[in-house]
Amino acid sequence: MPDQLLFAIEVTLNGLMAGVLYSLVALGFVLIFKASGVFNYAQGVMALFAAMTLVGIQKGQVPFSHLINSILGTDLHYFGWHIPALIAIVLTAGVMVLFAWIVERFVLKHLVNQPDIILFMATIGLTYFMEGFGDLMWGPDLKKLDVGLAQGGSLWIEEHTAFLGGDGFYGFFIDKLDIAATVVAALLVTALIMFSQYTKQGRAMRAVADDHQAALSVGISLRFIWVLVWSVAGFVALVAGIMWGAKSGVQFSLSLIALKALPVLMLGGFTSIPGAIVGGLIIGVGEKLFEFSVGPLIGGATENWFAYVLALLFLVFRPQGLFGEKIIERV
Repeated sequence: MPDQLLFAIEVTLNGLMAGVLYSLVALGFVLIFKASGVFNYAQGVMALFAAMTLVGIQKGQVPFSHLINSILGTDLHYFGWHIPALIAIVLTAGVMVLFAWIVERFVLKHLVNQPDIILFMATIGLTYFMEGFGDLMWGPDLKKLDVGLAQGGSLWIEEHTAFLGGDGFYGFFIDKLDIAATVVAALLVTALIMFSQYTKQGRAMRAVADDHQAALSVGISLRFIWVLVWSVAGFVALVAGIMWGAKSGVQFSLSLIALKALPVLMLGGFTSIPGAIVGGLIIGVGEKLFEFSVGPLIGGATENWFAYVLALLFLVFRPQGLFGEKIIERV
C-alpha cells in the first residue's frame, strides 16, 4: 500500500479522535439547549472550572489561598494531602451539582418565561463570573492534570501496522489518550441517549424545552429539571475538562474549546445528542484531511478556519443541521 495513502489513513484516524474531543464539549451545549431552549455560552468555562477544581482537590490546594494570604499575611497553599484521582473526580462532580443548584437558585429561577435572548445574555454573564471566580479560587497558573490516563503513541498499534507500508512508514501513530476519550465518549453518549429517551426525567426535559408553561401545568417541576440538566451538563463538562486538560494542561485557553464546539453544533443540530457526535467526527476528520491535502498548497494553518467555513455552508443550505429538528411555525 502506498505510504501517502497510509499517511492519509493515519490523519483520518487522528481526525476521528480529535472529533470525539470536540463532541464531548458539544454534548453539554445540546443537553442544556434541549432542556431550556437556550444556548449556554458558559459551557466552555464550565469545562475549565471543572478541570481546575479537580486539580485543586486532587492536590489538596487551599481554595482562595491567594486571597487569604493577601488579606491575612499568611503563606497557606496546600493542606498537605493528596487525594486519589477517582475520589477527586467524585468530589468534583459534587461541586458541579452544587454549581447547578446555585445557577438555578440565583439565575434561572428569576428568568422563567423570559425571551431566549435574556437567558443567553445571562449565560454570557455567568461565563465571565465563573472565569474570574475560578482564577480567584484556584489561581490562574498553568496546572498539570493527571488522573492516570495513559498518553503518548500506542506502540502496539505502531508495531502491528508497520508492515502495511515501506521503509519510510513506521505504523500508525494513535495517541492512547485519544483512544480513552473515544471509549468514554461512546459510553457517555449511550447513557445520555438512554436517559433522554427512556426515563421519566428525560421526557420531562423535552417537555420543558417545548413549553415552560405547559410543562408546569402538567406538574413538571421546572426548577428540578433545570438543576438536573445543568448537573448533567456539568458532569459532561468535567469529562471534557479531564480529557482536554490531560492533553494540553489546565489553563485559560481550555475555555476556548467551546468555540470549536460551535461548528459541531451547526453540523449536528442543537437538539441532537447523536448529532453532536457525528458533527464532531465530521469536523475532526475534515479539518485534518484538509490540512493534510490542501494546507501545504495554500500555506497551512487551515485548521483554524476550516470548521467555521464548513459550518457557514451548513447554515446556508441546512440551518437545522444534519440531525436537528426542522421547526415550522404557522401563523
